[in-house]
Amino acid sequence: MSANRPAVARLATDVRRIVARGLVSADTAQAVADLLSRRALGARDLLTEEERQGDPDGYASYVLYSHPDFSIAGVVWRPGQVTVIHDHVAWCAFGVLSGIEHETLYRLDGDRLVETREVDNLPGDSNGFAPPGDIHMVRNTSREVGVSVHVYGADLARLGSSVRRTYDLPVTTA
Repeated sequence: MSANRPAVARLATDVRRIVARGLVSADTAQAVADLLSRRALGARDLLTEEERQGDPDGYASYVLYSHPDFSIAGVVWRPGQVTVIHDHVAWCAFGVLSGIEHETLYRLDGDRLVETREVDNLPGDSNGFAPPGDIHMVRNTSREVGVSVHVYGADLARLGSSVRRTYDLPVTTA
């Protein structure tokens, strides 16, 4: 898959440079998150207007670029849409273009999950994380369609998803 949109092509070139540095996963994720906040979050042509509408049946993820070392996806959330609790196959960086991505973070404690933190990711916010310690659930808590760009340290065209596993365990608070 190639980037046929100028903003995606520029972002892919910049991410490729970061990945080529050979940093540890957490540092790569943070460097890409910093890049997103500096360069990509103002780009309007990352997603088409049709993609920005989302899917009434659940949040939508559009793979915009895929490479053996990383992928770029646009994620669109209508108000109230939510993921299951999950973790990832590789590092991830994301930046919010619109909406509010309310993220609940967890840690695994035997046969249960412990809620460790809640964060509201607002337009212009970016962050990165790497396994282990990447168990979370995300919900659009705004009244508008939420749009974010995600960069994963995996080839989503080959894998089909960045999700490593989902969790259906009892949850307690820390």
